[in-house]
Amino acid sequence: MVTSVNTNVGAMVALQNLNATNRDLDEVQNRINTGLRIAGAKDDGSVYAIAQNMRGEVAGYEAVSTSLNNAVAVIDVALAAGEAISDLLLEMKAKAVAATDASLDTASRTALEADFAALRTQIKNIVDNAEFNGTNLLNASLTTYNVLASPGGATITVSARDLRVSASSGLNIGSLSLTTATNASAALSQLNSTIQATNQKLGLLGTSSKSMDIHEIFISKLIDALTSGIGNLVDADLAKESARIQALQIKQQLGTQALSIANQAPQALLNLFQ
Repeated sequence: MVTSVNTNVGAMVALQNLNATNRDLDEVQNRINTGLRIAGAKDDGSVYAIAQNMRGEVAGYEAVSTSLNNAVAVIDVALAAGEAISDLLLEMKAKAVAATDASLDTASRTALEADFAALRTQIKNIVDNAEFNGTNLLNASLTTYNVLASPGGATITVSARDLRVSASSGLNIGSLSLTTATNASAALSQLNSTIQATNQKLGLLGTSSKSMDIHEIFISKLIDALTSGIGNLVDADLAKESARIQALQIKQQLGTQALSIANQAPQALLNLFQ
């Protein structure tokens, strides 16, 4: 190897090694700062592309989860209202049974009729207010309620249940009266069938709510699995990086000393001319 004051090969090699160590050190520090082994396409283009696609899937499933949670709330509001209505129908039945007594005096029958009408009005108010986020499953404002089930656009259909007081498709109790024992008997007969039909509707709503809960749990687990997969692809092993950064810091110090020694090599040429 030529010994020259113009070209210091040893210093050049030492500088290249030091620069390589500094680049590795910068890379490790970036991984520690971000917690990511693959922070951008520059780090690993193919892995980054896969991770981004999976992140898109996660975002889609999170939107589905939001839709399902909203649907569960809509159905739960309808169920709460329906259960309250079922209880009120039982109270109305009790009034009707009492009113079938032909020996009732006028004041008692009038009081029963007033209570009966008040309960019916309360049912109407419950139906009108059984709404969540603009959706009411009990007032016939819609026949079906479609819920997003997958990022691809698939939906789960929930059938609305008409519980309006005066609708033939609903409770159909708007014209019932307790003014006479005969009317009370007719009201009792209608209430018995209405209670049975209402409970059946509530059962179907409960089944829909359960289905939403099951699907929401599945979507939640799927999001967790995808998120874990993304982490396996791009997350940095911080324990490993911590050990590596200590080694690189030592290499950096040694590289600096090696460069200093190499820079002093031409100084030895002076001894040849003394």
